[in-house]
Amino acid sequence: MTRNDDHAGEQDIARVVRERALALGFDAVGIAAAAAEAEQGERLRAFIGGGCHGDMDWMAGRSEQRADPVGLWPQARSVVVLGLSYAPAHDPLDDLARGDRGTISVYARGARDYHDIVKSRLKALARWMVETQGGEVKVFVDTAPVMEKPLAQRAGLGWQGKHTNLVSRELGSWFFLGEVFTTLELATDIPEDDHCGSCRACQDVCPTAAFPRPYQLDARRCISYLTIEHKGHIAPEFRAAMGNRIYGCDDCLAVCPWNKFAARTGDLAFLPRAELTAPRLADLADLDDAAFREFFRGSPIKRTGRDRFVRNVTIALGNAGGPTAHAAVERRLDDGSPLVRAMAVWAFSQLATAAEFASARRLRYQSENDEAVRAEWDAPGRLEDA
Repeated sequence: MTRNDDHAGEQDIARVVRERALALGFDAVGIAAAAAEAEQGERLRAFIGGGCHGDMDWMAGRSEQRADPVGLWPQARSVVVLGLSYAPAHDPLDDLARGDRGTISVYARGARDYHDIVKSRLKALARWMVETQGGEVKVFVDTAPVMEKPLAQRAGLGWQGKHTNLVSRELGSWFFLGEVFTTLELATDIPEDDHCGSCRACQDVCPTAAFPRPYQLDARRCISYLTIEHKGHIAPEFRAAMGNRIYGCDDCLAVCPWNKFAARTGDLAFLPRAELTAPRLADLADLDDAAFREFFRGSPIKRTGRDRFVRNVTIALGNAGGPTAHAAVERRLDDGSPLVRAMAVWAFSQLATAAEFASARRLRYQSENDEAVRAEWDAPGRLEDA
């Protein structure tokens, strides 16, 4: 068999794989060689070396595997990269105006965890590939050490925009990624070029200035990182900027001009649950661990845990104002979690009068055994005002 015959066979397999993936409900399909470019690993090492990954130790711990798909699975020869749209029906920036309601990132509003949905379709495609084309396969969503966005760009699905997320001319910014690694040699797609041009809308809209320069993210300043990945207390400089964002942040995605080409997803699995579209902050603040687990059953939010989530909600209440927020925050001053109590002290300082704050402090300060909570009671300006 000649090399031309081999190439024709690779193209034929790539074509039928693409057809099957679209039939399974994926919105975009591309194929890249498994071997990574050297520049990809260098960027990752610079990101981690600068500490921009924050608490995400899992990223540094498997960085060598993450930098190169072949490092993750040496037998891999090709990667089928799949995109699945979750584009919303409205502009999520509109939700930021409702201060008494929480804003949850669009991707997490569905009835089921997107990991489960994407992985089930990936497995269906992978089974079909083995049964009809042979070879070995492995499937990955974003829980594995795979640099999905560079792979997707090499597979022609889009390009990494100035906000570092993938942008597609057809799907905008609203889509999940998944991969099928295979030992088969498949014809690869043409990598997508950068189409950001001079636009800097995503840079300008970021409320915490998380982009030190275009195409670079400092996760430690990103509200998505702070509300989802960060395990500790949120620094004072970011609290007001969080507004009512309680899980993730869509600002840099929402302003991208390419989203005007993104049609609302027709996938029922990604339609939002009504109770997650604009939930009342005061109700969420009162969730105990059991209620939190029940309310977010099947949602990716559940993995964050009750304490971190209510920490976020308490900050949002401090930004909201009003008697309902005041009462909800005051109840959290005696929360069992110091992570929540500390943010409740800050939020109470934003909502209460000086006399109310002083009275609350007298009741609780001496019995408080957590240093971070005591530091919030002692923060400069609060005692002077009281």
